[in-house]
Amino acid sequence: MKVTRATLRRSLAVAAGLVFLASTAAMYAQVKTETSTTSGAATKQVKVDSGTVVMVQGNDLWAKDSSGQIRHFPNVPESARVTVDGKQLGIHDLKPGMTITRTMITTTTPQMTTTVKSVTGKVWYVNPPRSVILTMEDNKNQEFKIPNGQKFNVDGQMVDAWGLKKGMKVTATKVVEVPETVVTQQRILAGKMPPPPPPPPDQPILIAVVEVPAAPAPAAAPAPAPEALPKTGSSLPFVGFLGLLLVGASFGMRSLRRS
Repeated sequence: MKVTRATLRRSLAVAAGLVFLASTAAMYAQVKTETSTTSGAATKQVKVDSGTVVMVQGNDLWAKDSSGQIRHFPNVPESARVTVDGKQLGIHDLKPGMTITRTMITTTTPQMTTTVKSVTGKVWYVNPPRSVILTMEDNKNQEFKIPNGQKFNVDGQMVDAWGLKKGMKVTATKVVEVPETVVTQQRILAGKMPPPPPPPPDQPILIAVVEVPAAPAPAAAPAPAPEALPKTGSSLPFVGFLGLLLVGASFGMRSLRRS
């Protein structure tokens, strides 16, 4: 059989058309799924713990809690920060005596995730109430399990699996609601510098009382001799005394001569 160029071109065109139709059919969604999430009122729980830094070694922290128990916090991450007097301090900046307060805020939010699955097709075979085989838009048959209580929309009327007949165009929608709880935690670390050391206790001041003997009073200087006799003084007594001596001497001389 001789194949002409025209025949080859027509074959290629038909093949390209079939590929296009196949790709177009594959674009049709056999089952449409839509998911939405709604959130309820959130509740918050706040827990505050405090402790005093006892020792820091590497990235390990030892702190004494409010009950007096020493707790070990290993491998504190480098990114952890404590706000102390407005400054952001890391694990290596903590000093013994610092007070650290950890505030944990736990937020609990209830959510409802709703998934709506819808499918449209013609009934090719039905096995009520378990399953149904539908011919989809791409002319392929697909089997679906029928959930309990599932309803089908047939020309605006809602029927169950027993009301389905071959050739009917039906639309089925399945709604699945899954409640869940989303919990988030926020941690706030704040610190306070240790109080200054108390001043040293007052030492008693000892005052020694030593009795020092009084120094003797200096001797009074002798009064200077008067340069001149007072006006009331007279040489008459001295002259009289000299006369008596002379008289005595004369008597003595006489006595010597007589002897």
